[in-house]
Amino acid sequence: MLEGITIQIIDDELQIRRLLDITLSAIGAKTILSENARQGLIDAATYNPSLIILDLGLPDIDGQQVLKMLREWYTRPIIILSVRSSEDEIISALDNGANDFLGKPFRTGELQARIRATLRSNENKADLTVLEFEHITIDLANHSVRKSNEVIRLTATEFSLLALFAKNAGRVLTHQYILKEVWGHTYMQQSQYLRVFVAQLRKKLEENPSKPKLLITESGIGYRFGE
Repeated sequence: MLEGITIQIIDDELQIRRLLDITLSAIGAKTILSENARQGLIDAATYNPSLIILDLGLPDIDGQQVLKMLREWYTRPIIILSVRSSEDEIISALDNGANDFLGKPFRTGELQARIRATLRSNENKADLTVLEFEHITIDLANHSVRKSNEVIRLTATEFSLLALFAKNAGRVLTHQYILKEVWGHTYMQQSQYLRVFVAQLRKKLEENPSKPKLLITESGIGYRFGE
């Protein structure tokens, strides 16, 4: 159930807005329905919803641009729901700050599950200094990592990479985004750096590095940490 959660839907299709309104209201969420980008931006600023569901194919402003505009101030989760679901569109949306992406047509049950997972992974995350994932404990303040209470030695770069993953648990991070955040803009095309360091982290953290359960590869896009 999503009692007490406010979800904004920015979509120009009346049938989609009605479907989501009925689906989400039935599980306790309050909905805000916005029929175009300009109205969506006004409603987001007015109501500051718990989560935004955003279509990319809006009639007045392209959804990718709307996403960038929202991310100038809106820090809560955004899920893209769009028929524009090519790999390039997904990568652009994730790079522009989306937490998740679901293509149309979609299953309402899957959307509900993704909403719950996204809200869980973002709940109070900004206030946490110690993050726990299965058998891994990450202390962000003290730059320490434990695996089943055993201290794991990481290099500074390995820890920076792991911290980025942990603070975005459940969210798909693109190769370019990770490289920019950890190594800087000049390394955004150096994907070999990322492959090497992910492999090193898997050896140190995963029970079975060849079948990772924490550092999940999203083929052609990037990585998802946990959840």
